[in-house]
Amino acid sequence: MADPKGFLTTPRQDWPRRPVEERVRDWHEVYVPGALLPIISKQADRCMDCGIPFCHDACPLGNLIPEWNDLVSREDWRAAAERLHATNNFPEFTGRLCPAPCEAGCVLAINQPAVTIKNVECAIADRAWEEGFAQPAPPDRLSGRTVAVIGSGPTGLAAAQQLTRAGHTVAVYERDDRIGGLMRYGIPAFKMEKRHLERRIEQMTAEGTKFRTSTAVGRDVDAAELRTRYDAVVIATGATAWRELPVPGRELAGIHQAMEYLPLANRVCEGDLETSPLSAAGKDVVIVGGGDTGADCLGTAVREGAASVTQLDIYPQPGTERDEEREPWPTYPKVYRVSPAHEEARDLRTAPLADTDARLFAASTLRFSGDEDGHVRWLHLVEVDEQRRPVPGTERDLPADLVLLALGFSGPDRSDGLIDQLGLDMAPSGTIARDQDFATNVPGVFAAGDAARGQSLIVWAIAEGRAVAAAVDRHLTGGPTRLPAPIGPYDRPMRV
Repeated sequence: MADPKGFLTTPRQDWPRRPVEERVRDWHEVYVPGALLPIISKQADRCMDCGIPFCHDACPLGNLIPEWNDLVSREDWRAAAERLHATNNFPEFTGRLCPAPCEAGCVLAINQPAVTIKNVECAIADRAWEEGFAQPAPPDRLSGRTVAVIGSGPTGLAAAQQLTRAGHTVAVYERDDRIGGLMRYGIPAFKMEKRHLERRIEQMTAEGTKFRTSTAVGRDVDAAELRTRYDAVVIATGATAWRELPVPGRELAGIHQAMEYLPLANRVCEGDLETSPLSAAGKDVVIVGGGDTGADCLGTAVREGAASVTQLDIYPQPGTERDEEREPWPTYPKVYRVSPAHEEARDLRTAPLADTDARLFAASTLRFSGDEDGHVRWLHLVEVDEQRRPVPGTERDLPADLVLLALGFSGPDRSDGLIDQLGLDMAPSGTIARDQDFATNVPGVFAAGDAARGQSLIVWAIAEGRAVAAAVDRHLTGGPTRLPAPIGPYDRPMRV
C-alpha cells in the first residue's frame, strides 16, 4: 500500500473527456489523449489494499487489482503490466468497454467514490504497448494437436490465444471479412478505436494463431466436416439472434435492428463505404432500448448528423445513489449513469421532448405509423408503471424517420446451420447446452461465451474464453492443465 492515507486525501478523478462540440465531429475516442497518465498514479494511491478485496469477486477474471494499483502508484509499469496480463488477455478492451463491476465491489465504494480501477487498467495496458511490454509469447514447442475456434469476439480470441500459447495449433474462423466480432462492427470507434484490436491480432498472428475470415461455419464450411479435421472445436459465436418488437407497424420501412445499423457506420470508418445506407443524417431518430447498444446507436446517430435522437427505456429512471435494500454493496447497482453519448445528446439537445439527456424513461412502444409510401413517420408510445402496465392518458407521439431496435439478444443465430449440422443440444434459454467442463453433447466440441452463457459483459466473455481453453487443454492432453480457469460455466455475477 503506497499511500495509507490516499483514499482520505485524494478525490476521485476520472479520465477527462474531450469537449462535446469537438468529439461529435469525428470518430476518435471521446477521452483526451495523454490526459490519463498524469493523474493515474495518485488515483491508484486511493486503493486501500483491502485484506479481503471484494473487487476480485466482482471481476470474473479475478484481476489482481490491489497489486497492480500499488505498482502503478510506484510507477513500476512493467511489473503492473505483468500482473494485469496474468489474468486478462485484452485489458485495453475491458479498460474501455467494461462497465466495471469491480468498481461497484470496491470497499471504498461503501461510502465514497470507488477507485478508478477501469482507468488504471487502461493506463497499464496502453503503457505496456508504448513501452514494448506486450510482446508475442509463442510456445516453446507444439503439441501436435489442433483446435478450431468458431467466432472471433473476445471469447474466441481469448480461447485462441491461451490454446496457442499452450502449444496447440489453433485456427479462428470468422464469418465477417475482418476479425473482432462485435468489437469490430458492433462497437463504435468512439468507444474503442480499432487500432487496439489490430495490435492484438498482430500479436496473436506472431504467436502462431491462424485466422480464417469470410468463412461462415455451417454455410461456407460444413460444421460436421470441420469437426473431423480438428482434435477439438470451440464454439464462440456469441448471442447474435436479436430480439424483436412485435407491435403494429413493425413492417414499415425505416425500422431496423441496431446490429443492422451499427455495422454499416463502422464500415464507413473502416473505409469500406463513403456513407452508410442507413445514415441518420437529417432524420428524426428514435432508439427503442435503454442499454449500452442503444447508447452506441445514440452516439453514432449524433455523429451522423441526425435532426433529433430520442432513446426509449422501458424501465423507470433510476436514482443517483445505490438502493441499499434492493442492491446492497458489493453488487452492481442500477443507478442513473450518463455515458459519453448521453452527455453529447444532453448538451446538444438532440431530443427536445425527452425528460433528461436523450432518454424517455418508463416508455413503451404501442405502434408505428407511416406515410402513403410505407415508410415509418411516427412512433406512438405510452408511459408504464413499474410492472410495465400502461398508464392511462400518457400516450405520446414521436416523429420518427428512422427507428432502431436495441432490445438485446436471445441466443446464438441458428440460420447458418452450425448448430443443426453438429447436432448440438440446446438449453431451455435458447443457448447451447454444456456440462461443467464446457463440453457439449458432441465429443470434442466445446461452447463458451454468449452462445452458451447468454448475453453478458465483455469481461465475462474473456473469462469464458480463458476457462474453456483450460477445459480444452485438459481434453487434448488427458491430464492436468497449466492454463487458468477463472470461472465455471454456471458461475454468475453477484446478485441479491
